[in-house]
Amino acid sequence: MAQERTGVATLKGNPITLVGPEIKVGDKAPDFKVNKDLMNQVSLADFAGKVKLISVVPSLDTGVCDAQTRRFNEEAAKLGENVVVLTISVDLPFAQSRWCGAAGIDKVITLSDYKTKSFGEAYGVLIKEIQLDMRSIFVIDANDTVQYVEYLGEMTNHPNYEAAVEAVKALV
Repeated sequence: MAQERTGVATLKGNPITLVGPEIKVGDKAPDFKVNKDLMNQVSLADFAGKVKLISVVPSLDTGVCDAQTRRFNEEAAKLGENVVVLTISVDLPFAQSRWCGAAGIDKVITLSDYKTKSFGEAYGVLIKEIQLDMRSIFVIDANDTVQYVEYLGEMTNHPNYEAAVEAVKALV
């Protein structure tokens, strides 16, 4: 059974349980399998040799998640060829595609953790009570070592965009 962490996060002030380990700077990035569409999955290895900024959102159809994804889409355009920006949520892949098309998102790669919750459990962000992934940011270097982590204490808060982008810039 996966590790459960309590007392570390809330949703609108209410305590929630996160499933999986707490990832720390210096850790080897755990592998994961997420869907890029209904049938095809990708894993950490698919982004080998690149700096990875992973922006985790509960659902693209909420205000903070929308703003977070739009912000990282803008930043992705400036970060260069050696950086990939991934947004992971539990939204279905076709909902992600529809949202990206409507929002004009073209630099961020949206990936879905809907099928197995592999990412959520591996990175300690799966919310047990509602089966969504908790808002968080991970920056992983080209050798798959974690260089930056931000777990949000309150799901409705924004992440520290500047700190995440600076962590990426320090690696390229």
